[in-house]
Formats: sequence, C-alpha cells, structure tokens
Amino acid sequence: MVLLISLILALLPLLGVLYIVVFGSPTTVDGLFMSLILLSISGILGLNALIELRKGKSAFSPKGSSFALRTSGPLSEGARRMTRGKVKEVVFFESNVGQPNKSIVTLTNGGITSQTLALEGDLRNALPVGQSVEITLRKEAGRNVLVDVSYA
Repeated sequence: MVLLISLILALLPLLGVLYIVVFGSPTTVDGLFMSLILLSISGILGLNALIELRKGKSAFSPKGSSFALRTSGPLSEGARRMTRGKVKEVVFFESNVGQPNKSIVTLTNGGITSQTLALEGDLRNALPVGQSVEITLRKEAGRNVLVDVSYA
C-alpha cells in the first residue's frame, strides 16, 4: 500500500512541472524554482517507492505471499543460555542513533574466575553490583538479549 501511495504522490509533482511548462513560463525565476522544488519532491517520493520495491513489499503482490520475509522463527531452547555469578561491574555504553545500547557485565565466581558478557540495553538497574544472579540470555540477530534474572 505504501508503494502505491508513494508512486501516486511521486507523479503529482511531475504534473505540476508539466503545467508550468505548458501554461506558465519555465524561464522565469518563479517557474524555475517551482519546477526544481516539484522535481525534488517527486524524486524523494520516487526513491521511497524504489526502496519499498527493493524491500519486497510490493503493493501489487497477493496478500499471502511476500518476497522478503524478515521475521525470525521461534527460538529453540538451544538458543538460550544460562549463567551464574556475582555481579562485579556493569558498564553502560550509549550507542549512535539507530544502534542498540549495550551493557558490559562482569560476573565472578567466588573471585577466582570472571566472565564478561555484552548485553543489549541498559542493565544497570536490573543487575545491581555485588548481587549474586542467575541470568538467562537469548541470541537475537547476533546480540545477547536478557530474558530473565533470578537473584540468589
């Protein structure tokens, strides 16, 4: 539906340019700048339609089929991981726009060994320093996502 609307809205400014050429004067400053503005609007909406077409969300395809289905299936139990330890440190990193924020969590097992985990999101409140925890994680698009926390 978005593809069809983008195509229609991309064609409307082109009709305005055609009107300026036929009935107006395209050599005047007003005609020139109005034509440039209308062509820019048409180009942006045409680019939007091209991107929608490349995604595979065609408005002309039947409802039951889609070209690029980008959903992940249900997670298997093997995709979940459990780990235990005492929270030694939680460092939060704020990412750029469009990228997920990350927390680096360091867990210790009695002070002998430590384990470092990179998790998605701000986990400073969910994992208090000094608390013994059991964490359940899942892999989602190559990133670790916190599923559950049990405090001991």
